Amino acid sequence: MLSNTLSLSPVINAPTPAFLQGSALEKQVGQSSNVTLPETLRPVDNINKTQLQEGKDLDKNKEESEKSAKDSDKKLALEEQTELKALQQRDTEVKAHEQAHLSAAGGIATSSASFTYTKGPDGKRYATGGEVSIDTSEIAGDPAATAAKADQIKRAALAPANPSAQDRSVASSAITMKSQAQADLLKLMQESADPENNKPEAGQFIDQIT
Repeated sequence: MLSNTLSLSPVINAPTPAFLQGSALEKQVGQSSNVTLPETLRPVDNINKTQLQEGKDLDKNKEESEKSAKDSDKKLALEEQTELKALQQRDTEVKAHEQAHLSAAGGIATSSASFTYTKGPDGKRYATGGEVSIDTSEIAGDPAATAAKADQIKRAALAPANPSAQDRSVASSAITMKSQAQADLLKLMQESADPENNKPEAGQFIDQIT
């Protein structure tokens, strides 16, 4: 019989048709593509990042090594320039020093200047030492000439602006040489002035009887 009252009946879940299940699966797959990748997959990315970072570090280390090498070469170049400048200055000083000896020595010089050399970073040789030989012997039998020669030896030894220890030693010897020569000269003068020294020796004259 019909009734104006609605009856509420429980809903029965009917099985979903196969074609609808397929659509739902595709929908889930489609949705899964938008899902964030699980955390367990990220270490792969971290490894790649580490490798890239290591590559950058290697490049950076290479650049730093190249820069360090360039800086080292630059420093070496500066040191070579400093060394070269010092050698050039020394060369000028040594040659001027020996030339001063020669000029003052005049006739008592027994040789020209001789030098010792040092090879510079530019491959050239620079004088770093030198010497001039002079005659320092006495003039036998002539103390006056010996004293004059001693003065010349002293002048030659002290002629450079900065005499070396050897130069001062030669000058000192020349002073001693002059003092001895002056003493010898004074002795000769005294002997010449003494009347006793002017007496004829016994037997020098023979009396003549006419």
